[in-house]
Amino acid sequence: MAPPITAKASNGVDGEVVVIHEERTNFSELQADLGRGDQDRLIYFAFDLLWLDGQDLRKMSQLARKGLLKELIDGNNLKEPIFYSEHHEGDGQELFEAASRLNYEGIVSKRVDAPYRSDRVEAWQKIKTVQKGKFPVVGFIKDPSGVAALYLGKKEGNELRYMGKVGTGWDRTTSGKIRKALETVVSPKAKLTKPINKPKVTWVEPKFYADIEYRDITSDGLLRASSFKGLTRK
Repeated sequence: MAPPITAKASNGVDGEVVVIHEERTNFSELQADLGRGDQDRLIYFAFDLLWLDGQDLRKMSQLARKGLLKELIDGNNLKEPIFYSEHHEGDGQELFEAASRLNYEGIVSKRVDAPYRSDRVEAWQKIKTVQKGKFPVVGFIKDPSGVAALYLGKKEGNELRYMGKVGTGWDRTTSGKIRKALETVVSPKAKLTKPINKPKVTWVEPKFYADIEYRDITSDGLLRASSFKGLTRK
């Protein structure tokens, strides 16, 4: 989400609205706040300046535009909830690895000498990090030759909580093997501590664990942008 704002009527600033949760930006918390209409935690990171007093800056270099943006923010004494987004130069791989360790969603890389482009081009790249985990399979949805989706849980003490479903990451052969394995542990009812109403699901004993890559966990406690990577028996 990156709505433009204006510091003056003719100054176009590009940036992104975020929510900081547990010392990092959190898309799921942002979704939740917007859904409730809450604005107290909304913060705006300004990272580019496209227009200044009617002058089109988009042909200038990224670094030059950011310099003018910082001058605009400092000169107008703009404070929280508006922040200037710093530009860091250095080893991109090291920065990406640091972002991964901190569970950040990813990094955005831009060429400092590049003009502004609104579409995705080689001069700027958004590289997402991924998180990994093992989650017990609590059910599956059949398709003609295998599975269409797996329903996942997470053990918390003596409870088994629903964590959402995954429907990508396998080919037809793997899909068939997953179904064959899960059909050996079919259960007449869900083993979740708090059952959910999913009439098309075939429930199973949580004997198999799915290796999952995912971007984040939503405010509802569900995996976001998940992908299947493997299946192991407990």
